[in-house]
Amino acid sequence: MALLIKLYPDNPNERQMRIVVECLRDGGIVVYPTDTIYGIGCDIFKGKSIDKICELRGIKPGKAMFSFICSDLSQLSDFCKPIENNIFKVMRANLPGPFTFILNASNNVPRHIQSKRKTVGIRIPDNQVTLQIVRLLGNPIMSTSVHDDDEILEYTTDPELIYEKFADHVDLVIDAGLGGNIPSTVLDCTDGVVTLVREGKGILKY
Repeated sequence: MALLIKLYPDNPNERQMRIVVECLRDGGIVVYPTDTIYGIGCDIFKGKSIDKICELRGIKPGKAMFSFICSDLSQLSDFCKPIENNIFKVMRANLPGPFTFILNASNNVPRHIQSKRKTVGIRIPDNQVTLQIVRLLGNPIMSTSVHDDDEILEYTTDPELIYEKFADHVDLVIDAGLGGNIPSTVLDCTDGVVTLVREGKGILKY
């Protein structure tokens, strides 16, 4: 049965956040808030945990299009090939925010997260709970969305309902209040220009 932890976005309790971090370091799977919808993730270096998430989502590991959550732009140099100045300016103007930037991956990105195109999706959500957890962890966490079984609502927004659904499948659920049901806007930047892949939350600033 998963552990349920209540964290307040404006003033998250550091002791409780450290419990989340230890869970991630031990290979745990965690449900966490973002500035869009709730996500399911783990430490990007825990391959077995990523495989479990693929199984949970019914996705083949080799075909998964996962993104990962960084705490700030300084982490990008570890996992991406050099970014053109025009792309970096757009990222700096819009992050933290509800955007996923698809970039060319470096060899440091674990193979479980790399797509066949050798790209990686980067998220820096405007959510202090998750950003501080990533800072404490010291490396990004993998991110995939919590989907709903409802035919109308694609994403589950209530953390208590998320807990009921996933309590036997994940190790920890963070309750940080109601989430949204509009996903991030996805932007492909691998060719040196910003190309819209999926329109979601947020208005892009240039």
